[in-house]
Amino acid sequence: MSRPVGRVLTLLELLQSGGTRTVAELADRLGVDGRTVRRYVDQLVDLDVPVESVRGRYGGYRLAPGTALPPLMFGDDEALAVLLGLVAGRRAGLTPGDMASETAAAKIRRVLPARLARRLDTVLDSLAFTGEPGAFAAPDAEVLLTLADAVRHRRPVSLRYTDRKDRRSNRTFHAYGLVAHAGRWYVTGADPEIEEDRTFRLDRISAVRPLPGSFEVPDGLDPADRVLAGFADAAYRYEVTLRIQGTVEQVRTRLPVSVARLEECAAAEGKDGAPWLRAEVRAERLDWLPPLLASLDRPFVIERPDELRDLVAEFADRLASFARRA
Repeated sequence: MSRPVGRVLTLLELLQSGGTRTVAELADRLGVDGRTVRRYVDQLVDLDVPVESVRGRYGGYRLAPGTALPPLMFGDDEALAVLLGLVAGRRAGLTPGDMASETAAAKIRRVLPARLARRLDTVLDSLAFTGEPGAFAAPDAEVLLTLADAVRHRRPVSLRYTDRKDRRSNRTFHAYGLVAHAGRWYVTGADPEIEEDRTFRLDRISAVRPLPGSFEVPDGLDPADRVLAGFADAAYRYEVTLRIQGTVEQVRTRLPVSVARLEECAAAEGKDGAPWLRAEVRAERLDWLPPLLASLDRPFVIERPDELRDLVAEFADRLASFARRA
């Protein structure tokens, strides 16, 4: 590649990084004078690259937004980061559309230099994932983009939803925020028709349509905290209540926001000055709680259900029998 052509491509790469670049900055990066920079810009314009001239004290050159530009230039680290992100997102179920991340990765790999492609294959061959690929259904890209626009502009939407019992419904919804958690996408907000807070899984939303009007988001609302707290409040087979002696920080190491609700007990402190907290947990099964409570290593009292007391006693007996073995 001749040096002038290489500098023109370097100029394009600099402009693709975003923002307005002054002539002096570009001249310094390219090792040429301002007049040559302008000539290189004219060459890009002749190739139908939409370079805009910005006037004023902080003027210079920038690319017009919203235009697909060939070539899209990545450094080695950038290409590796993009492709690994696509692979990880597809494995975690966080990329919209069934084939979008796969086709995007294929397009980038087709233009990778052989040396970089070999390095990428080395990384992928040595990389292990803890979860199964595609364990969760990916959200529809149009659903995700429409909800994101509704969140930003605080516009109501009409959505078509199928719940876990396969019941279909059409709802008006005020979307407060989008949350990606444990391989799934969620949208949290309010249903104005029944005046209730709701959280929906995006993969269960089949269609979204913007509606006229606007709404206000409650002050101080954190969408991620709201979604996690909703998991702890969901309806399950068992409602477990415990009293645990320890600080919130100590208890949260084993009972995060998505698992348990915590509140201070009426008797704020134990004999040694440590506080007591009431924990409320909802669960379909109880067998995972005895080892979790043992790992917490804090005094606790089971208020309900009686089945959990029996399971904890059986677990303690098993541990004691293991400890007695020679």
